[in-house]
Amino acid sequence: MLNSMFGRVVLMLALLIIVWIQSQLWLGEGSIGHNRELQGEIDARKAENAVLAERNRILMAEVRDLKQGLEAVEERARLDLGMVKNGETFVRVTHSRPDVSSAQPAGGAPR
Repeated sequence: MLNSMFGRVVLMLALLIIVWIQSQLWLGEGSIGHNRELQGEIDARKAENAVLAERNRILMAEVRDLKQGLEAVEERARLDLGMVKNGETFVRVTHSRPDVSSAQPAGGAPR
């Protein structure tokens, strides 16, 4: 069969089809490399979604606390707005720096 012209044409067509299929498998869209790249993107999106889901869970818990109890509202008012209840006394503690002008000179007697 390979001795005839028809046999050679069929063999060449079969080889061309095999080469084309292999090129699509290794290089084209949907190829092994392309699928690995897409899987990497999927993994990155899943990690990002996990972070966002955790953030949403925390925000939903905060919303639930704000809707159900006054303690969360009171804490927000105290921390964010600096509010104080009636009858409470607000005390601010500051750390004072040593006054440079009243410091004694090193190695000398007091004046």
